[in-house]
Amino acid sequence: MVVAVARIKLHLPDTHSLKGKRKVVKSMVSQVRNRYNVACAEVSFHDVWQTAEIGVCTVGNSEPMLSSVMERILGFVESSSQVDVVDSMLEIIHMGK
Repeated sequence: MVVAVARIKLHLPDTHSLKGKRKVVKSMVSQVRNRYNVACAEVSFHDVWQTAEIGVCTVGNSEPMLSSVMERILGFVESSSQVDVVDSMLEIIHMGK
C-alpha cells in the first residue's frame, strides 16, 4: 500500500474577510474532492484572511500513479484565478506488510 500526502499553501489576494476566504477555500476543497476522489481539507491558517493551507491525501498501490494524481491536483489548484500557490509539499509513504 502506498499513501500520498500533500500540503498546499495558498494566498488568496482578493479576499477581505474570513467569510470570503471560507467561500473560496470551501469551493476549492470541494472541487478537488469531487474531481479527483481524494480526501481534502483546510488544515492550517484558519483565522488568517488571505492565507490558507489545504491537505490532500490518497491511497493506492502504485507510487507513479499517485504522484501523477497529486501533480494533476497541484496543476488544477495553480490554474485557479482565485488563489496563488505559495508552497507545496508532497510525501509518498510506503506501508509494509
